[in-house]
Amino acid sequence: MWSNILDRISFLALFFVIVLLPVFALPFTKIPVETSKGLLLVVGLAISIIFWAVARFSDGKISIPKSWLLPAGFLVVVVVLLSAFFSGDRGISMFGIMLDMNSFWFIFAGFLLMFASSVILKDSGSARSVLFGVIISSAAVMIFQAFRFFLPETLSLGILGANTENVLGSFNALGLFGAFSILASLLILDFFPISRMNKMLLQIFIVISVLMVAAVNFLFAWEILGIFALIIFVYKVSYMSKEREEGAGKSSFPAFSFAIVMVSLLFFMSSQFVGGILPSRLNLINTEVSPTLGGTISVTKAAVAKDPVLGVGPNRFGEVWALHKSPDINVGPFWDYSFGSGSGVLPTFAATTGILGILSWIIFLVLFIYAGVKSVFANREGALNNEMIAFFVLALYLFIALFFYSTGSVLFLLALAFTGIFVGLSASSRPGGMMTILFLDDHRKSFFFILFLVLVMIVSAATAFKYVERLASVSYFRSTLEATTVPGAEASIGRALSLHVNDLYLRTYSQVHLSKINTLAGATEELTEAQQAELQTAVEQAINGAQLAVNYNPSNHLNHLALGNVYSVVSSLGVADAYEKAVEHYNMAKGLNPLNPGIDLALSRTALNNNKLVEARAFANTALELKPNFIDALLTLSQIARLENKNQEAITFAEQALALAPDNQDLVNYVASLKSGNAPANPPVTTPETPTN
Repeated sequence: MWSNILDRISFLALFFVIVLLPVFALPFTKIPVETSKGLLLVVGLAISIIFWAVARFSDGKISIPKSWLLPAGFLVVVVVLLSAFFSGDRGISMFGIMLDMNSFWFIFAGFLLMFASSVILKDSGSARSVLFGVIISSAAVMIFQAFRFFLPETLSLGILGANTENVLGSFNALGLFGAFSILASLLILDFFPISRMNKMLLQIFIVISVLMVAAVNFLFAWEILGIFALIIFVYKVSYMSKEREEGAGKSSFPAFSFAIVMVSLLFFMSSQFVGGILPSRLNLINTEVSPTLGGTISVTKAAVAKDPVLGVGPNRFGEVWALHKSPDINVGPFWDYSFGSGSGVLPTFAATTGILGILSWIIFLVLFIYAGVKSVFANREGALNNEMIAFFVLALYLFIALFFYSTGSVLFLLALAFTGIFVGLSASSRPGGMMTILFLDDHRKSFFFILFLVLVMIVSAATAFKYVERLASVSYFRSTLEATTVPGAEASIGRALSLHVNDLYLRTYSQVHLSKINTLAGATEELTEAQQAELQTAVEQAINGAQLAVNYNPSNHLNHLALGNVYSVVSSLGVADAYEKAVEHYNMAKGLNPLNPGIDLALSRTALNNNKLVEARAFANTALELKPNFIDALLTLSQIARLENKNQEAITFAEQALALAPDNQDLVNYVASLKSGNAPANPPVTTPETPTN
């Protein structure tokens, strides 16, 4: 029967999407790992849906699980869509740079994956195949990363750098995924009938995964792993006692679950001593930073107070953070760091989608927990649905991880896929759990359903084609960043923009032409007429690129900084009104990121380059007020004092800077040159000319 063949193809496409998510990457393509996951999701999901729709033409039947979780998921999607639609920057909120994880289209694709999983993977055999497939792909990730610790360059695949970089995303996400793999293996060991050989292989894999979690040494991973291992242990022991009462066959004691509980407790209690052994031996340095949960909650409160109903819009946490962050962050080393997400995936959506977004997620998660607890504990006869238990427990683990940490796309998509499989299994296991619609018996009904299915197929195919086109721009963008010549960079960024326009590409386009300006303006010989014309064109293109970035997303302070930086450079060439426009856009950036001292420093340097010493001093003092340990602000004040012939004041500022970094040889030499009267025209620079946050 054609419908069976088509359904099989649909199942395989969805199966490979879920199973390959942890391992999928595009080696030697210059496409980041996270972006490549989007390709797998979009193309695989489109193929699965298209073949599922074609199969419905054959049998004329649509079966959907009866579960409140599906409309609750639809509610989340609708709220995110409304938030994106009423956002001031729809391009960023709808799609982002490249199907950004916090954008609407990513959320839509994720919940579509959940819905497809509930419809296509609703029987125990399909669910079991997915579970074992994920175990196999997890083993591939763990083994590959273990070898990468020792051979990082050989196994870089052309897309990975340091030995902590991996195909999951962040290093901490690898630790959480390792804990997820351990829990999945424990569930199979304790609740699934498997052969002795498979049991031995799973036990070996658990040991490898434990070593991987130890190598990452992410304390939260040990905490959540220990709690869930304890739940599995207790549930298994309680079920064993029930089996003994009923005279059923003897079950093996869950020794591995108990051992994982003890190991997790050991690493949690002695994280500083025991936890640091393996990372130090392997020379693993985890440099990942993210906002704290307290900091995320703080900016969320401020963001919701300003835009209470639908929030500022999805995928705009960076703007929320820049506007509402605490001034205390200027004391630390990450004062200029650009955070694209909060402490966790779910808190990030809370910060950007308002009260309705928060409520929609609460409704979804409460219904999920209620349905899961009811399915696991409400069975009075004692017969366990092993697959349903496994997918509920693993999805619950992933959602908790999503709340406390920004896990990246893989764990988020696995959480939704596993939730969908749980919904399908739960509905198919109870009488009347599936809603079946027959539409070929009535020509009026069949017309509308066939039209709907055709539209679903067309939209799926068109979305996949459009995404692949935009994906091609990523390779050209990476080529721009790696270009060694200005003409090469100019050609690459031009191709990237022809495929996909966004503010990141436009800022890069402006920066490429700004490099050309600096090259031509810094020439020692007098420019020819052709070079002067080229310089004029470069000025126009640099301004145009940055202005287009501002037009694309006026709420991103980085775009105003880029335009202010162009005008700052151009002002030194004598272009009329360039200084005033530079100050204007720096101030606009300041309004969007009021506590960033780097913007005041940029204003100070621009004023200094235009011989406006009074303004330069005022801006530098403001930067120093925001960040009292700001070395470059002190050096700028030193330079201003020198130009005002206040040599002792210049030395004082320079010595204050040196006191903050006494091992900096450039500062040592600069202070010595000031005291000898032979100081260079410009002091050393320890931070970028323009801030990155």
